[in-house]
This record gives sequence, structure tokens and C-alpha cells, in this order.
Amino acid sequence: MEKIKNQYHTKETLYFALSRMFERASYYGFKTLVVIYMVGETLKMERSEALSIYGWITASLVFSQILGAVLGDLVIGNRKSMILGAITQAIGAFCLCIPSTTGLYLGLFLIALGSGFFTPNLISNFGKLYLNKTKLLDSGFTIFYLATNLGAFLGVLLIWYLKDKFGFNAGFIVAGLLMLISLIPIFLSKEKHFEETENKRGGLNKRILIIGMAFILVALFRGFNDLSYIRTTDLQLQFKELSNFVFPEYFWQVNDTIFLLPISIIAIFLWNKFYSNQFFKIMLGFIFGAIAIGILLLIPEVPTEQSLIVFILSLLFFGIAEVHIVPVIYSILTKYSNPKYLAILVSLKFLPTALILFVFGAFNDKIYDNPIVGLKIGTIGMAIIGIGLIGFAHICAKLKLYKTKKAPHF
Repeated sequence: MEKIKNQYHTKETLYFALSRMFERASYYGFKTLVVIYMVGETLKMERSEALSIYGWITASLVFSQILGAVLGDLVIGNRKSMILGAITQAIGAFCLCIPSTTGLYLGLFLIALGSGFFTPNLISNFGKLYLNKTKLLDSGFTIFYLATNLGAFLGVLLIWYLKDKFGFNAGFIVAGLLMLISLIPIFLSKEKHFEETENKRGGLNKRILIIGMAFILVALFRGFNDLSYIRTTDLQLQFKELSNFVFPEYFWQVNDTIFLLPISIIAIFLWNKFYSNQFFKIMLGFIFGAIAIGILLLIPEVPTEQSLIVFILSLLFFGIAEVHIVPVIYSILTKYSNPKYLAILVSLKFLPTALILFVFGAFNDKIYDNPIVGLKIGTIGMAIIGIGLIGFAHICAKLKLYKTKKAPHF
């Protein structure tokens, strides 16, 4: 660990983070309403049909992000792609106010398309702010991650409240307005051109290896966490019934972000002052992830109110794990990629994750019957990777020391 000197964040960091916050407030606010809207009095869909449509829209984001990234990096530029994406997503939210399946499908299509144009290009432009001060990358992307979760947290609360008070259309209109507000920080930021910058951090093979490892690690993290999802969701529903007198209903819509916010602030402060190896942080993330899933095994099949403390402790450890992995992965992609194609690389990050989730999803039927198995696999898998990364870091340190000793002295 070394102290960071003479490297600072700029106002563009704040602008892009605010843009992300408003965009995520819009997107997650819309997500909390859309399934309930589909099965409600207006459209009267079957729950299975609504969930199927929701699943297809979520899956389509992988392909819309690749499309948006390719156009942003190679055709119209990242900035224009962000603007186009925000406007498209806002129109999609407004279309949901049309009380018909036509309005629904058109709105969902435009939201998925707009999000695909907006997200990878915003992340790319944010990362490029740190090309000449890479020791601040982890801190910078944690600011971005904090804005993401803060936006999701506030968006869910605001739009859920508006739905209860004024109906679904009020929620969808505000989601569209928030998306348009996300454009203001983009217009305030100065347009910079990074296309001539070349990445000279190691040879091409080394950079491909590091980026490939980052892709695989974040995919496995999501995959092992997904194996615990059935048990976690079941516990959440049971705790919701047990603790209505303790927590309001909206707590269970945002409980996964409760700890992410303070943990992110602490990480930003520390990583703004001190730099440590990114794979060391990911190793810590997997170890905390193993602890987060593992302690859920302590909760009995039918939980009691006392078990709620263990569940909240799991949320805390998982928050620590996420902060050590998600923003750091974006740092690695930015640090070792060719900045001309960073948006494309960011969009491709979702492919190995989708593949791992598909493979792990093949076991969902067995895990559904015995969700404890999912917890055990998730705990063991994350622990193995965490320990493996400790060994990997030790070997790299030895090789570095060996090369230093072998180097000629003048």
C-alpha cells in the first residue's frame, strides 16, 4: 500500500456521477413498478407472463449495450450516444403511461435501447477522466458506484411513493423526467477527446490476460451470489412478515443498498489517500462474499426474529464484498484497455456474466428444492477463489522479486 500524491478528482467526476445517479433513479424506479403494473387492473396480465416479459427485457440489455457501445466508440461518439440514450429512455418511460400493451411494449423496448446507449458510454467517458492518474481509478469508480446505488435507493423510494399517492402514471412520468435531468450534468461537462491516447501499461498479451481475468472474476462473483438468491429471497419474504413492526415495507425494496452507501463512502476516503493492488481488493471481495453467504447457513429453515440480526449482518458483509469488486473491475478495464474501444469493452463485460448465470441457472431446479445447497456452493466457490487469489498474489510478488534480483545493476 502506498500513499497517493498529487492526484485529484475533477468537477467532471461529479458531473458524470450525478448523471449516473439520476439515470439509475429513473431506471430502478421504473423497475419497481413495471411488473406490478403489468399484473394490475390496467393490463391484467398473468404473473408468469409479466415475469417472462421482464426477464426478456433484462436480458436484452446485454445486446443493447453492445450496440450502443459500438456506435459510441466507432460511429457517433460517446457523448452523442449518451444524449441519444437518455432521450430514448425518457420517451420509453412516458410511453408506459399509454394504458395498453402497445404502450407497454414500446416503452420497454425504448427503455432497454436507451439504457444500452447510455450506460457503457457514460462509464467509458468517466473512466477516461483517469487515464493519467490511474491510482485514483478505484476511488473514482467507487464515487461512480456510490452515485449508482444512491440513485437506485432514492429512485425506488420516490417513485414507489408517487405510485402509492397518485398512481402508476405519476411514477412513470417522474422516471422520464429524471432521465432528462440526467442530461444536465453531461451538458455542463466539457467534451474531451481521448482517441489519440495509447495504453502502454504492459504488453498486449499481459493486458488481454488481466482483462480476461477481470471478466471471469466478476462473472463468478455474480454466479455464486445468484446460487444463493432463492434462499435469500425466501428469507427476505419471511423476515418481511416477521418485522413489519420494525421496518417499513419500502425497506425490503432497498435493503441491499442500505450498507452499500456508507461502505462506499469509507472506501472512497481510504482509496483516495492510499493505493493498493486491485487484485488484492478483489480477493478481499470474494472472502467477504464467502462470509456473507456462509453466515446465512446459521439461519434455521423457519427463521425467528432473532435471526434477523444474522441476515442484516450478511447484507453488511455482502456490501463490503461488492464495493471491493464491482468498481474495481471497471478500474481494471479502464487501466488496461485501449481507450478508443473502452465502451465496447465495458459492454462485453456483461457477456461472460450472462454465460455464467445461464450455466449456473441450469441448477436452479435442484437448488429450488434444496436452497441450502446453493448457499453451500456459493460459500465454497467464493472461498476457493479468494484463497486462490491470495496464492496468485504471492506468486506474482515472488516473480517480481526474482526479476528485480536478476536485473543488472549499473
